[in-house]
Amino acid sequence: MPDHDDQPSPAEMDLGAIFAALADRHRRAVVLALLAEPDGTERHCSSFELPVSKATLTHHFRTLRQAGLIRQVNRGNSNMAQLRRAELEQRFPGLMELLRAEVVAADRAIDIA
Repeated sequence: MPDHDDQPSPAEMDLGAIFAALADRHRRAVVLALLAEPDGTERHCSSFELPVSKATLTHHFRTLRQAGLIRQVNRGNSNMAQLRRAELEQRFPGLMELLRAEVVAADRAIDIA
């Protein structure tokens, strides 16, 4: 059962829910940005500068949180997002490496352009 913040435990993480969350390009961009940061990095939700309304941004972060991809922590008047890297790697070995490959491929495409 998800905890009081709608964040599933590693055992409750569902691969289908994770893939569904990652299917959206904006949510995938958030995860890839966090993956490029050092482990444990927390970022303010607005720092991702997604071209969406505030309500849609809230929806995207709720979807990521409920799938188990991120942990959101309330820091006073703002929410911080942190990738649940170790827990995801424990539950789905190789998933983080697969996502890292997408970051590398995107970086190569930028270098070529």
